[in-house]
Amino acid sequence: MPTIPGYEMSARATAGREVYARNLGLVPTEAERVMTEHAGAAYTQEAFEAAGGPGWQGQNLTDRDRSIAVITALVAQNVTDQRLSTYLTLARRTGLDEQALTELMVLLTAYLGQPYTSLAMEAVRRSADAAPQ
Repeated sequence: MPTIPGYEMSARATAGREVYARNLGLVPTEAERVMTEHAGAAYTQEAFEAAGGPGWQGQNLTDRDRSIAVITALVAQNVTDQRLSTYLTLARRTGLDEQALTELMVLLTAYLGQPYTSLAMEAVRRSADAAPQ
């Protein structure tokens, strides 16, 4: 991994890299390459450290729970690009179907408003067309 001089990947960062690989559907080295290409080495290292912590490593939330939380946060920030698609894919892999994702968008409409959730619903539909059947 292209690194900051003197940086040695910690066990926490290694665990975080595994999380990103799982979420992106890639092997760890490829997830690392993609992340570094898109965000740079320093940011990628920090993201791996964070993902290696209790948010993604804790025992009380499932990846399904986490995907719902991340989708909600991204919709609240009006993020409907590839980042949302990544977590929609994770949600599908962990058991949420199109009806569940639609219900989530309807629920979020009550709390976030229609402009953000209508764009997110378009992303749900767009990513469903691209999802393996």
